[in-house]
Amino acid sequence: MRRILLSLLALLLMPVSLYAEHAPASFSSAQALLSASSSPGNVYTAGASVVVAAPVGGDLSAFGGSVITAAPIAGDELLFAGSIQSRARVEGDFRAVGGSISIEEPVSGDLVVLGFTVHDSSRAGGSVFIIAANTTLSDGAVGPVTIYGNNISLGGNFAGDVTIVSSGRVSLSASTTIAGRLSYEAPEEAIIPASVTIRGGVTYTNASYLPDVGTSRVLSLISIGFFLFVRILGALILAGLLAGLFPRLAETVLGRTTAMRPSRIFLTALLGFAVFVVTPILSLLLALTFVGIGLALLLLIAYALIAFLSLLYAGILLGGLFAQRFLHRDSVVWHDGVFGMLVLSLITLIPYIGLMTAFFCTALSAGVLLITFFHFAFPHEERTPGSV
Repeated sequence: MRRILLSLLALLLMPVSLYAEHAPASFSSAQALLSASSSPGNVYTAGASVVVAAPVGGDLSAFGGSVITAAPIAGDELLFAGSIQSRARVEGDFRAVGGSISIEEPVSGDLVVLGFTVHDSSRAGGSVFIIAANTTLSDGAVGPVTIYGNNISLGGNFAGDVTIVSSGRVSLSASTTIAGRLSYEAPEEAIIPASVTIRGGVTYTNASYLPDVGTSRVLSLISIGFFLFVRILGALILAGLLAGLFPRLAETVLGRTTAMRPSRIFLTALLGFAVFVVTPILSLLLALTFVGIGLALLLLIAYALIAFLSLLYAGILLGGLFAQRFLHRDSVVWHDGVFGMLVLSLITLIPYIGLMTAFFCTALSAGVLLITFFHFAFPHEERTPGSV
């Protein structure tokens, strides 16, 4: 691959290298560069803003944010910039890569352009190859023309064949003449006025870029699968982080849950369910009064936090129960959270039963967390006979 890239770069710069053997070259770079003195050889320039205002006897290679050539170029022109304006004749080939590219004066050789917006009124003497989102050729071309893009507009006299691959609209201006064949591929037929002359005939290929029903289903399945993968992966990472960073809290949640009787487990899950249902209603009622708006906002923030933690600790709780039951380990480590969240995520994929099971585990986790936070905020000291 590296050899191929080097070979392509060598071919791109070959005219410059060959001419450099016969004439001296000049190099210049600056933040804002104005080339006002003519050069008999090749010119290499770079800068944020480059303006070439003097004739160049060889090739011109320029790199910058904005490049403007306002003097004749005896050789080839190679430009890389965000904005490119060629306002003088180019005797050789013209090659450019940029965002907005405008070519106003004739190009004697080939024209190769890669950009976002291309406007060419130069009438290139050789072949034309353009890849751009929007392309306008207003003065034709002598050689064959090949264009890949979205919206393409043609005008002038074309002496050779014209080949177009468009994902948008193709239009020809009035009195356009194409001596060869017009072959184009687009979603809809081109706008061709009656005054247009195409001697070689027209070949149109209908190319609809909208996916059919089968492709749409495949794309939707891929999108859903990618969304589920990202969601599960994010949940695994967060559960592992919480279990690893706060093992004491995870062990407390696990210990309280395993110490509960089945009836107590049901009541704790009912407490979590009540919090999930009552809190939004209470926040809405508080928001109806001017004084309660701030309290309602704080309550909603706390609600979102407890819901988020409940979901993650439901997975951590499952992983801890698995480690306690099968690995005979009471401590909770990070991979217990990852494993438990993976199991919980897979359970949710089961229709109906999976969602109900996951919701019960989340409600139970919410209830245990609320009890834990309550005991942390209001510690209860047991009285002994000696203290009375």
